[in-house]
Amino acid sequence: LLSIICVSLFLMNLLPIPVLDGFHLLSAAWEGIRRRPIPVRVREVANMVGLALLILLMLLAVTNDVTR
Repeated sequence: LLSIICVSLFLMNLLPIPVLDGFHLLSAAWEGIRRRPIPVRVREVANMVGLALLILLMLLAVTNDVTR
């Protein structure tokens, strides 16, 4: 059971959502292809949107657990 939880957290962390490690891998690949960094403002907006999505996902999970 613990290994299933660890693997699922690993896969969730690799999603290309800003704030997670998957976005860092995606941005490194993007910078490698384009040969210049992603603009700071774009990263800031992406991080805010990603954080909002994660908070919404957590709220959805909590409300789903409470209603059951």
